[in-house]
Amino acid sequence: MAGYDSDVFRVAYDKVLANWPADHEALTVTTPFGRTRVNACGPRDAPALLLLPGGGGATSASWYAQAAELGRARRVYAVDLIGAPGLSDPAGDRHPRTVAGLADWLDAVLDGLGVTEADVGGHSYGAWIALQYALRAPGRVRRLFLLDPTQCFAGFKAAYLLRALPMLVRPTPRRVRAFLEWETGGVPLDPDWLRLQEAAAGFPSRRPVTGPRPAADALRGLRVPVLLLVAASSRTHDPTEVTARAAGLLPGVESAVLPDVSHHALPQGAPAALVRHLTDFLSAS
Repeated sequence: MAGYDSDVFRVAYDKVLANWPADHEALTVTTPFGRTRVNACGPRDAPALLLLPGGGGATSASWYAQAAELGRARRVYAVDLIGAPGLSDPAGDRHPRTVAGLADWLDAVLDGLGVTEADVGGHSYGAWIALQYALRAPGRVRRLFLLDPTQCFAGFKAAYLLRALPMLVRPTPRRVRAFLEWETGGVPLDPDWLRLQEAAAGFPSRRPVTGPRPAADALRGLRVPVLLLVAASSRTHDPTEVTARAAGLLPGVESAVLPDVSHHALPQGAPAALVRHLTDFLSAS
């Protein structure tokens, strides 16, 4: 696509990935939908933790602020979404087109990693995928965490969609930067991470799988332990509405509000509270 430079993107990706633990591994898992890039760290014999990034230019590399700490007691597997910016390589037109297809893809990823069950979590769109997967494959998900999830319990704010529209219709580095600076309230952002978001503008992505929020009855029937973390300063949706609706739908959900952080500053710009909540949740019996 015009304006996109794969070499620039790869340099930016590797610069962010350099913040991962020095002993991290770059894995490629072959699935029926194409090759999936997985960045891994932590003891190989530790319980598995599968991390899914948000949409746009997030990529698996964006979990660098949490990878080392989470990798102390977990084998961390951070995945580049198939058909989205990153180093996963879809197999022609065989990329997932439905929620069921996404679940089949994650099944194949876990199978390729030799993982029977895992703790699973995601940010934003990745949290939507993680929740949908837990609803369809609860036997493979030990614990589930949702980091400021979109389209799970509440819709987008109209102002957010209006601000995002120019970037979505014609993505350019300048529009990406302007949108992120608006949503994050002008707080300082990691310059390397920001360059990766800019470099992803125009990435030849496949159409993402989207859909309505999960059915209320399905959520009420979910028996997987769930941790919900919301960004207090999010301009994406109403944090109070997200937590209230989740509390009414998910039995025993554990919720917490992360102060002084917005939706798109996560996970790379998250406060220390994020890691504390995650490690406490994952270590619970």
